[in-house]
Amino acid sequence: MDQTRRRLVTTLAALGAAALPPRMARAGAPARATTGDTSRTTDREAFVARSADGTALAGEAAGDPGAPEILFVHGLRQSRLSWDKQFADPALGAFRLVRFDLRGHGDSGKPDAPASYADPDLWAEDVAAVIAAARLRRPVLVGWSLGGYVAGAYLRKYDPAGIAGVNLVDAVTKLSPDLLTPLAGSFTTTATSPDLATRVAATADFLAACFHRPPSDRDFQRMLVVNGMTARAANEGFVRTPIPDLEPVFAAYDGPVLLTHGAHDRLVRPAMAERIRALKPGRRLSVFEESGHSPFYEEPERFGRELAAFVAAAGKA
Repeated sequence: MDQTRRRLVTTLAALGAAALPPRMARAGAPARATTGDTSRTTDREAFVARSADGTALAGEAAGDPGAPEILFVHGLRQSRLSWDKQFADPALGAFRLVRFDLRGHGDSGKPDAPASYADPDLWAEDVAAVIAAARLRRPVLVGWSLGGYVAGAYLRKYDPAGIAGVNLVDAVTKLSPDLLTPLAGSFTTTATSPDLATRVAATADFLAACFHRPPSDRDFQRMLVVNGMTARAANEGFVRTPIPDLEPVFAAYDGPVLLTHGAHDRLVRPAMAERIRALKPGRRLSVFEESGHSPFYEEPERFGRELAAFVAAAGKA
């Protein structure tokens, strides 16, 4: 990982404030935002939702408010910018796209106590607050990694009939050593170390582990900045959740489920997705052969096509 750590050093010198996301506005206020493809821009509606415990959640929406809706939920140490390629994807241009920063991440509020990240009801209330602030009617939830747990937490607390479908992307639905890799387990220690140097190295190594096809140097630099913004308490709290298993929630959910998984995922074993698929007939597991933990980034064209087809079908269910 020496090359990765060298990237970390050059990141802080190269980027500065230019890498930070645009300032958030209140719900419904228009904003001009740049996508991951800097040759394209699109009108975005920036908003701030407020969760039940008062945590502010920074979000963005794009597309026709009357179109079928997709709510993207990113993973641990990431941000709403993870979905830049989807917001720029013509295959998803016919949908209402919404994304936000999870608590402790990006521009959202960062409670200091690990308990603020351990309770699944808090994650659920965050999603509910975003759905309300963005005025979503019946979205498809796309949950990547930790985002899969967050989607399950929402289904556990709220009426699942309000969700048109769920796309679980290399998702964590059960905190279990036999479903996560040893590498993922090691990050639960190094990413929360009291030693700053250890945490810095773990940040770079964790981000590199999210990919089979490495990002461009520019994208990797931007991602490292975002990873470094994550509250330490978010890492500490999530692994202490009193409800580590959300498989019963997905067993009870009757809506359509698409499981997307990178064949080279170094953090979440394929068995995690296979177990969710086996809970109900009709669920589909789509394996991305050229991807690691981030197929929406590594194979975005295929990801966009499959998500578009899934959302269109879910709207007819």
